[in-house]
Amino acid sequence: MHDSHTAPHHLEFMREAIALARANAAAGGRPFGAVLVCDGRVVARAVNRILETHDPTAHAELLAIREAAQALGATRLDGCTIYASGHPCPMCLAAMHLCGVAGAYYAYSNEDGEPFGLSTAGVYAQMALPPAQQRLPLMRLLPDGEAGLYAQWAQRA
Repeated sequence: MHDSHTAPHHLEFMREAIALARANAAAGGRPFGAVLVCDGRVVARAVNRILETHDPTAHAELLAIREAAQALGATRLDGCTIYASGHPCPMCLAAMHLCGVAGAYYAYSNEDGEPFGLSTAGVYAQMALPPAQQRLPLMRLLPDGEAGLYAQWAQRA
């Protein structure tokens, strides 16, 4: 079955994500909303809550993933789709990969957000570099005598 990305249900879910973002911005939050859909039904809706919670990870997509996982009682969201008002940042995109989201749609691009300080293109550029070349140093530090953590985990009851 061929399913165009402009199918009416896709547009309906995206309009809802944008409406969430507009309402959040009107209430003093950041202009981001997300709708997570599984099997054609909305399982979670979320808005960016960074300013409200002082949690820099409280992005709409991450909050929708958390809500959906709890609602479904599962850590995997295989086959689900996310509709995001803005281009997902690398953190949110990584979370989608980690939990098995099948696809994501966004309305406003990083280019659209750039003049307003709402682009994560710079973070994407950093993440594309080898770890040793990124601005944030990532260094291994394994204390002497430390061993077996993963083996211990693998042998849990």
